[in-house]
Amino acid sequence: MPDLLFEIFSEEIPARMQGQAAEDLKKLVTQALVDRGLVYEGAAAFATPRRLALHVAGLPARQPDLREEKKGPRVGAPEAAVQGFLKSAGLTSIDQATIEKDPKKGEFYVAVIERPGRETQEVLAEVLPAVLRNFPWPKSMRWGAASARSDALRWVRPLHSIVATFGPETEEPEIVRFSLDGIEAGDTTYGHRFLAPGAIKVRRFDDYVPALEKAKVVLDPARRKEIILHDARDLAFAQGLELVEDEALLTEVAGLVEWPVVLMGAFDEAFLDIPSEVIRATIRANQKCFVLRQRDGGALSNRFILVSNIEASDGGKAIAAGNGRVVRARLSDALYFWETDRKPLPDYADKAEKPLDQRLEKLKAMNIVFHEKLGTQAERVERITELARELAPLVGADPEKAARAAQLCKADLMTEVVGEFPETQGLMGRRYAELQGEDADVAAAIEEHYKPQGPGDRVPSNPVSVAVALADKLDTLVGFWAIDEKPTGSKDPYALRRAALGVIRLVLENGLRLNLSDLFTTASLMLKNVAKVKAAGHETSIDEAIGASGYQIYRTDLLAFFADRLKVYLRDKGARHDLIDAVFALEGQDDLLMIVRRVEALGRFLETEDGKNLLAGYKRAANILRAEEKKDKGARFDDAYAGAADAPEAERRLAAAVSSATQAAAENVTREDFEGAMRALAQLRAPVDTFFDDVTVNDEDPSKRLDRLRLLSAFRQAVHTVADFSKIGG
Repeated sequence: MPDLLFEIFSEEIPARMQGQAAEDLKKLVTQALVDRGLVYEGAAAFATPRRLALHVAGLPARQPDLREEKKGPRVGAPEAAVQGFLKSAGLTSIDQATIEKDPKKGEFYVAVIERPGRETQEVLAEVLPAVLRNFPWPKSMRWGAASARSDALRWVRPLHSIVATFGPETEEPEIVRFSLDGIEAGDTTYGHRFLAPGAIKVRRFDDYVPALEKAKVVLDPARRKEIILHDARDLAFAQGLELVEDEALLTEVAGLVEWPVVLMGAFDEAFLDIPSEVIRATIRANQKCFVLRQRDGGALSNRFILVSNIEASDGGKAIAAGNGRVVRARLSDALYFWETDRKPLPDYADKAEKPLDQRLEKLKAMNIVFHEKLGTQAERVERITELARELAPLVGADPEKAARAAQLCKADLMTEVVGEFPETQGLMGRRYAELQGEDADVAAAIEEHYKPQGPGDRVPSNPVSVAVALADKLDTLVGFWAIDEKPTGSKDPYALRRAALGVIRLVLENGLRLNLSDLFTTASLMLKNVAKVKAAGHETSIDEAIGASGYQIYRTDLLAFFADRLKVYLRDKGARHDLIDAVFALEGQDDLLMIVRRVEALGRFLETEDGKNLLAGYKRAANILRAEEKKDKGARFDDAYAGAADAPEAERRLAAAVSSATQAAAENVTREDFEGAMRALAQLRAPVDTFFDDVTVNDEDPSKRLDRLRLLSAFRQAVHTVADFSKIGG
């Protein structure tokens, strides 16, 4: 079957945009083809700094013929309805429609629309330019003389040529003919800008890739990454060193070169006195280079890895030397910042003795705003400090150490190094804390209070670090919830989803017994009368603006937000979201550790035959109760089951089993033995089955019906001791 080769050749595409652009190209083209009835066998998209490429394999040569029946208005309908039908169906006269009869609706018009399929090449000539004109670049531009026109083509960088060929493997493919702002689609591309800039005529994907390779272009970004990583490791090994691997940097560098050539540079050993985090940040951020260290994770080396886009005649010596000079200049700046940060600040010497404390005083003096409605960074530090002190006993930390760490946790924001390299915040705070003799736990907490920052990030285990990390995240969450700045859709400008997931991981992975509602209350108390909101045209405290009932409302909403985040966390670990809903549906479920244990126990129970059958019995009982409650206009059957003396044996047995199981399950839940509670409920399986086999719930005798409905309600309540089974699928 025929294949499509599509390439858009331009000036350099920013590395950060390439991956998404390749995915967008593939999605937009293939979706447009499928929408037009052209189903393909496979598709792959690629990106280099100067091109996007798409290969779609196994396309049919033409669209399938279309036959569609379109139902119209009734015979005798108003003329306007008839004319609208003719227009939509593409008919010129109602005589072209047929009449069909419906026993209920009578006679109505039907149009049979037949459209022959078009040649795929003709469809491509329509689809491809439309995709390019509407391509979703984050940023785009117009260029040249046409840029004065508002309807001119926009692209991320000036566009030079387009390749679009289509045809089967056994024949010479044809060019998909279309023009885009004066650029004609053809079969000519170009090689490496410097090493092989000449034109290359291509036919299909199978000869396109080797032709580019011969012209010093590696099309596949994954292969460019492999080349860089392999050669960098080899160069490091040859020098007795080890590469400090960096996946994000590797992806970025692979997007900067079409023909990766890996080289090694060096800088003066004297710069190794600078903290390794700063060296790495300098070399990474400014030169897009990789640092090296001694074998087995030792100290950093004074050598680094760079990736060139050309093969130099001198083997890259001049390129490596030039990069080395730039790195040395940047490290000279970093060394100056590092030395400056360790010196006292004369303007704050009378307020604090130690350098980091002086930075804290500077933070207070500068009144840096955290958020216009949540006060300054200094006010936030006060809240975090008090909150960490309150949380410390709950997580097994020393309250004074936690308060000291929280007090200093943002001070490094005022240092020269962090000002230049924001990614080192926390890391440098720890370094400066160690230098001024702070307790080891305090220093560690200053660095670790930002963690975990993502699903793959490490979770702190030191109790002091945990207390400060929780305080930092809870203050953020409660604060933004209080001013109604919550995530919406895909937008989360304050990273509140990440903060909530961080709290969840801190609690669960450290096995902490904490009640979320209590944490929200404590954080709210720290927030009151500190942050300001604009209400009724003047500033007022959050406490005054929200009021007591408002706090309860937003805490409830925040708890629901945590439930959603917990679902994400547990789903990634293989748990069923409906089981989480079933547990959260019970009142007072805000102990994350117990929620997870209950969900795990419920999942194991429902995998057993007893669990499956009990769920089936529950759903049958719940359906009956729901129907009868509706029939009785909202009546409830929650009153205690009395039980008539002449009740059937199956009814009496179920009543006894429900009473026993309810008590046993409740006792086990109190002891937090959820497995035991499930086993107690499993004893209901047989009597429930027998009850439904032998007893008519909706008996003609109203008193018997009421008794049996109350018994089923008691059974439902017994099951709800461990979870709300109505939330469980299956």
